[in-house]
Amino acid sequence: MKKSIAKRLAQSKRKIRKRLAKKAFPEKPGPMLNPGNIHYDIDQRSGGILYGGIGAVQMLVKKLELDQAINSGLPIFKLYNPYMESDHVLNIAYNIMCNGECIEDIERLRNDEAYLEAVGAKTIPDPTTAGDFCRRFSSEQVEKLQDIINEVRLKVWGQQQPEFFKQAVIDADGTIAETTGECKEGMDISYKGVWGYHPLVVSLSNTGEPLYLCNRSGNSASSKDAADYLARAAELCRRGGFGKIRFRGDTDFSQTAYLDKWDKEGTTFVFGINAMPNLIEIAENLPQAAYAQLLRHPKYIVKTELRTKPVHVKEEIVREREYKNIRLVSEHTAEFEYRPVKCDRSYRVVVLKKNLSVERGENVLFDDVRYFFYITNDRNASRADIISDANDRCNQENLISQLKTGVNAMRMPVDNLVSNWAYMVMAALAWNLKAWYALLLPVWPRWEQTHKHQKDKILRMEFKKFRNYFIMLPCRIVKTGRRLFYRLLGWNEYLEIFFRAIDFLTRPLRC
Repeated sequence: MKKSIAKRLAQSKRKIRKRLAKKAFPEKPGPMLNPGNIHYDIDQRSGGILYGGIGAVQMLVKKLELDQAINSGLPIFKLYNPYMESDHVLNIAYNIMCNGECIEDIERLRNDEAYLEAVGAKTIPDPTTAGDFCRRFSSEQVEKLQDIINEVRLKVWGQQQPEFFKQAVIDADGTIAETTGECKEGMDISYKGVWGYHPLVVSLSNTGEPLYLCNRSGNSASSKDAADYLARAAELCRRGGFGKIRFRGDTDFSQTAYLDKWDKEGTTFVFGINAMPNLIEIAENLPQAAYAQLLRHPKYIVKTELRTKPVHVKEEIVREREYKNIRLVSEHTAEFEYRPVKCDRSYRVVVLKKNLSVERGENVLFDDVRYFFYITNDRNASRADIISDANDRCNQENLISQLKTGVNAMRMPVDNLVSNWAYMVMAALAWNLKAWYALLLPVWPRWEQTHKHQKDKILRMEFKKFRNYFIMLPCRIVKTGRRLFYRLLGWNEYLEIFFRAIDFLTRPLRC
């Protein structure tokens, strides 16, 4: 970072800290929100945009040569008139990064002269053209686009430190994407009783990156095509340099027909497995000595002084109104060997026994026991670690939530299954760009721990928060000769990280 920029950031930080200090307030203040005499006018000399961080995203795309990879590897058009494939793909991703919630919001950007100047475009595709582009895709071309994005992803992984490649944890899960239209080809009524599609998401848990997305009919089984995409994700991670591969999934993804194959390949796995009658019978017949109390790992470490635990309001209301309440009394674990019908060998099954108390008001109605089972080929991890690992898979639900509500990748704006799949992949590129932005942040030895913490924080950051702090940066767009200046007009606490990213993006990638 330039010394002049660092000095200005420090000055802006001091000014806002001074302004927010309580001693700066008068003893008897009037209304705090008192703007005074407001006047509006239009600046005729320069343009400004609210999305000043989009320039950094452009630099990231150029650095990774993503646009070139799309144009050379994704032949959609026979004739360019006037847009290339990358123009369409990036147009959809940039719209989302610039606070667009649906494909129609592209119209807002294409009528913003300052935005067009900022991204170096004379014009950009309108919403109708963007939708038509999605309809041009075949299933094979959607897969090709994902492969192109993953080839670029390998470049990002190639910049990481050796500890990054210790183990790739790959999660698989399905979700219901509800649709309100009545004429969308491929939609169906799901097991939840809603109309829509049933996308599959295969992701790298380490970084929260969606590696593969697959759109499916609403009534598809959760595990449909999962084994194929898990295998492709594993191959991608091996090519990227990961030493070990681990699969995780809930009961719908146990995929017992593939366990032997994955075990032979050296892939470890932890899957939930349905509480079938034969498994419950085994668990019930285990001797009492086989069970040990489960001591769960704390969710976080309290570094400050302990506070008084607040009253559990929900539980108080349930008890007072004498609603039926199921309360967890204790948890115990055991394990046994089990060979699924479709397997040639047996595997370790960890059983979680939950002792429950079913209550109404202050009265205990009866005690209940529920069993949960996890199948794994990991012989070294403790039972608690296996259960914790399986529960950590729930982080993928946060990723899916972000793809749904943060990125809006599953709005399904087009009229058929494949074109909506194409849109989903292009929209999810916005999330991938966020992840790559974090992964490419340089770590300087002097501040190693701080910089690693910052990378992890941005990786785990909600998309809307990332957009607010790294994209929604008001700035003036100034064009002088061959240079395009983004002159930022405000300060926020993440600008030091932002300029460190800019500094890195101006340098060549490490080979």
